Amino acid sequence: MAMTIIWTAMVLMSVLCGLWNGTGPAVAAAAMEGARAAVELCISMAGVLCLWTGVMEVLRRSGVLAGLTRLLRPVLSCLYPDFAKDQEVMDALSANVSANLLGLGNAATPLGIRAAQGMAKRSPGVASDALCMLIVCNTASIQLIPATVAGVRSAAGCDSPFDILPAVWLASALSVTVGILAAKIFSRLSSFAQRKQKRKDVASAALR
Repeated sequence: MAMTIIWTAMVLMSVLCGLWNGTGPAVAAAAMEGARAAVELCISMAGVLCLWTGVMEVLRRSGVLAGLTRLLRPVLSCLYPDFAKDQEVMDALSANVSANLLGLGNAATPLGIRAAQGMAKRSPGVASDALCMLIVCNTASIQLIPATVAGVRSAAGCDSPFDILPAVWLASALSVTVGILAAKIFSRLSSFAQRKQKRKDVASAALR
């Protein structure tokens, strides 16, 4: 709802400014050009997403994805110790990380939602530490193959869309590291505050 209001306001302001400055035809032409470019970008991106989604399906059917899941399980068990024995949640987390490694954010989102739904069953209505960690890791994910970004660069006319790999690897590794550290620190601070408040409540009850 908020984004709808923001975008509508931006469009209205553009039209009003164009009418005020006498550049209404230029605004209309820019709108038509933007619509055409958006359709072309969507078609180009659809091909890229179909390609890498197909690659992921091949990996799944060949068993490579299952092997990657087994490799990721020890790491995910350390990040989500409360769900280490929950097969459904761990499978969804592993598939989510695998999709993010391939840069398939659109494929990773429903997998992340499935994992979040499994986690939410233990703490309904409350964002647990594990759920917050999932949001951080899914948002600041390590991408070995930034397929979506490369697709956008290719659609924009870039001759070598994958020449950003070193920068993507470095930036994503740093973002994930900082995100995990921040989530761990805030989790410790929250636990400390809860214990402190509990001690205060116990002391107050004893005095009464």
